[in-house]
Amino acid sequence: MPAMLLASLLGTYLDLYFTGKGMYAFPLRPFSDIFTINILFTLAVLPVFMISLLKIMENLTGWFRGMFVLAISIAMAAAEKMAESFGMFVHAENWHHLYTFIGYFLFIGLIAAFHGWMNGNR
Repeated sequence: MPAMLLASLLGTYLDLYFTGKGMYAFPLRPFSDIFTINILFTLAVLPVFMISLLKIMENLTGWFRGMFVLAISIAMAAAEKMAESFGMFVHAENWHHLYTFIGYFLFIGLIAAFHGWMNGNR
């Protein structure tokens, strides 16, 4: 539960930061008159997604864990490109999908480290 909460809070604040800087926007989002971010993603999808990833990662060790995080980070960059084609996501012209890959790699690593710390692992 703490890792899910951290993922939600961190995801929300990162989205608020990057939308505020004009790096990306969410044209299709719930409560668009109130929020500049997609709160459905940051408050529901992201935490459930992270819990699923953490459950899988608990069964992996060493290189397998790192390769899993790498694969998920690549998949998120690809999913972002798909979301753009559906009009759910718009980036600034100077945005590179490499940023998404690196961001998710760091984000998942941080949440996994926090989860391990909270559970007394490593």
